[in-house]
Amino acid sequence: MTNQVALQLYTLRNELKTPEDISRTLAEVARIGYRAVQVSGVGPIEPAAMKKILERENLTACSSHIPYQRLVGETEKVIEEARFLDQDSVACPQLPGELRTSAAGFRQAARELSEAGKAFQQAGLVLLYHNHALEFERFEGRTGYQILVEESDPRFLQMEIDTYWVAFAGADPVDWCRKLAGRMHLVHFKDMGIQAGKQFMAEVGEGNLNWPAILTACRDGGVRWYAVEQDTCPRPPLESARISLENLKRMGLE
Repeated sequence: MTNQVALQLYTLRNELKTPEDISRTLAEVARIGYRAVQVSGVGPIEPAAMKKILERENLTACSSHIPYQRLVGETEKVIEEARFLDQDSVACPQLPGELRTSAAGFRQAARELSEAGKAFQQAGLVLLYHNHALEFERFEGRTGYQILVEESDPRFLQMEIDTYWVAFAGADPVDWCRKLAGRMHLVHFKDMGIQAGKQFMAEVGEGNLNWPAILTACRDGGVRWYAVEQDTCPRPPLESARISLENLKRMGLE
C-alpha cells in the first residue's frame, strides 16, 4: 500500500450535523482533492447511508475515533461497525477523566487498550491511541504517554501521534515519531503557529513545525495514513483543509 493523506472529519464537525450536511460536505471534501477520511465529529446517520455517500464520492473511510468506554466495553460491536465501512483502523481519541490523573490510571488504560487491541488485530484491524497534551504530565518519574507506550502491548496498540499536541506539550514530534517507528499506522498532522505570543493551530506547512524532518521520520517509521486535522481554523474549515492538502502534495504526499 502507498502512503495516503486523509482528512479527519472533526475538522468539519460544524458542517456535518445532519445526513444532508454530511452528503454535501463530503462531496466538497472529494472536490478539493481528498480521497480518504477519518470519521469523527459526524452527526447521526445510518451506517448504510454513510457508506453510500462515501462510495458515491470515491472516499475511503480509513479509520474512526471511538470513545474509550466503547472500545473496551463494546469491542466486538465497534469492530463490526469499522468493518462495515471497510476501515483498517480505529482510534481512541482520549482517556476518560478518571484515568488521566495518575500513573495507575495510565497503566490501567495501557492494559485495557491492549486487551481490546488483541481483538482488533484478530479481526484484521489496528487499534490506535490519539494523544493530546495532557498525556505528557509526569507521574512517578514518567509522562503518562511514556506509561501508555511502554506498558501497552505493541502488537495490539499503536500510537496515533498528533504533531501539534506533542509540540504544545513541550515535546518533539520528530523525536516521538522516531521512537514509535513501526508503531504508527496513522498520524495526525496539524501545524503550530505563534501569534501575539500564543500558540495556535495552523494549516500544515503554514506554521513552525519541522515538516521535512517529521515526514522523514514518518516515512522511515512505516506510517500508512497521514490525517489532516485542525480543531480550530482561522478561515473556513474546508479552505484550511484544502491548504493543508496542497502543501502536503508539494511535500511529496498524495
